[in-house]
Amino acid sequence: MHHIFYLMGKSASGKDTIYQKLLEHDTLGLAHIVLYTTRPIREGEVEGREYYFTDEAKLRSLQESGHLIELRSYNTVHGMWHYFTADDGQINLEKQNYLGIGTLESYRKMVEYYGREVMVPLYIEVEDGVRLERALTREKKQKTPRFAELCRRFLADCEDFSDEKLSEAGITKRYANVNLDECLAEIENTIKTMVYCNR
Repeated sequence: MHHIFYLMGKSASGKDTIYQKLLEHDTLGLAHIVLYTTRPIREGEVEGREYYFTDEAKLRSLQESGHLIELRSYNTVHGMWHYFTADDGQINLEKQNYLGIGTLESYRKMVEYYGREVMVPLYIEVEDGVRLERALTREKKQKTPRFAELCRRFLADCEDFSDEKLSEAGITKRYANVNLDECLAEIENTIKTMVYCNR
């Protein structure tokens, strides 16, 4: 049985950058899990790379067929946005290891679906002031900046990734993203160790 290495972190913690760099690291041999979302595509995103950008009809279809693994819904200032993972044939743990990305709640749902022995949490941590600066810089680059949504997400993350909730989910290891290269090297070492021990 292989593993699902699951990246998590508050917004602007650098998890998306780390996710892409890990996928580019061919020696790790990780396949990526593409999530679904009903939110609008952002500048620079590509269909099927960051997400499958879909609609609520597709979401209902997956729910009705029993193929929905986890669902997160956010009542944003732009309306309801859904993010979800589906059992759509992407994952075959008999064949290989995978890299996923999501929230603490989605990690818990993945643990319920696949089992704790399969899931390896990779929690990225960054000081809040640094995160806010990064988030503002990123949002300013959008054609239509959504600063109200940025603020909503920033505050929600403080609750969603509280120390208490991390502890309840069994997450004790944290990867500090002060220096990207050092953080990435530490995560790669964790993955290599797990992959090697599984052989």
